Amino acid sequence: MGQQHCTKDKRYGKYLTESDRHKLEALLKLNITEDVIAEQLGKSERTIRREIKRGQVAIVDSLWREKNVYSAECAQRKYLYNATNKGPTLKIGKDHQLAKYIEKKIIEDKFSPAAVIGEINAKNLTFEISITIKTLYNYIDKGIFLNITNKDLPEKNKRKGSKNKPKRLRISNPKGKSIEERPAEAESREKYGHWEMDCVVSGKNKGKSALLVLTERKTREELIIKMEDKTQIAVIKAIDDMERKYQNLFPIKFKTITVDNGREFLNHEMIEKSSMSLGTRTEVYYAHAYSSWERGSNENANKLIRRFIPKGSDISKFSDKAIRKIQNWINNYPRKIFNYKSTNDILQEAGIVL
Repeated sequence: MGQQHCTKDKRYGKYLTESDRHKLEALLKLNITEDVIAEQLGKSERTIRREIKRGQVAIVDSLWREKNVYSAECAQRKYLYNATNKGPTLKIGKDHQLAKYIEKKIIEDKFSPAAVIGEINAKNLTFEISITIKTLYNYIDKGIFLNITNKDLPEKNKRKGSKNKPKRLRISNPKGKSIEERPAEAESREKYGHWEMDCVVSGKNKGKSALLVLTERKTREELIIKMEDKTQIAVIKAIDDMERKYQNLFPIKFKTITVDNGREFLNHEMIEKSSMSLGTRTEVYYAHAYSSWERGSNENANKLIRRFIPKGSDISKFSDKAIRKIQNWINNYPRKIFNYKSTNDILQEAGIVL
């Protein structure tokens, strides 16, 4: 029985992760013995003893007596520093500047690992070593980095929703134009000026404020407007404000807008009608019900927004300045589809200054 249990424990990963080290530090402070710690962490006692030795730091107590204790942070730093001796899979240990750059981009700038490596390659940034996207994900999984865990990756551990989750009732709009009638150039993304539009809302019981989110299909340009609530009146007011901002350029910048069948978008006539003249300012098309993939660019943009405004947040607490900062971040984010150039890079190359 005991032999089987021991064999099972040894199936765990060979290396301690940063999380393991913090657990080890906590258990040692509780005076838990090394054999019990080894069992709880799924490691051998020898591994635990070596780890404790590696993480020893000297501290002085209140009576000015010096003693050695285990520090998870110190042990993790030494592990990363010595990584160069553990073969090519841990070559990040040879380049601490690259490690710091990656940590900053993921933690502070909220880049994905793919975006970090993609930007480095696209901008020809020079470091002592180079690693692939897959290798970077492996490093994070193994706890190689001192400050990065999978919790810093928004898309890493999301659970899939229940298949039995009830669907929200969608009201079709028989008077509006179907996405099937949308111009071919909008479908093919060949020309600039075709947008997808959606709303991002506050969490339940977190206020009525919402964001009107527009994503241009060709360049993935992002526009985010804060609204008092998620209503037809608020949506039309936001678009009227944009028309006053862009003036005569509005019909050129917004040739078409594709929306879902949410109540806030059902008044297509007022969305299309110019507030500054007797004519129309854009053309509105409706996606099929339960077909969010038809507005895929919009949905992906909403995920980026959620890195800054998680579900359940109260949007009313975010200032217009904070919203603009998120918008600028998205438009400067390196994208795989553009070989890790940003939307602003693409706009500049195409000479689009609308």
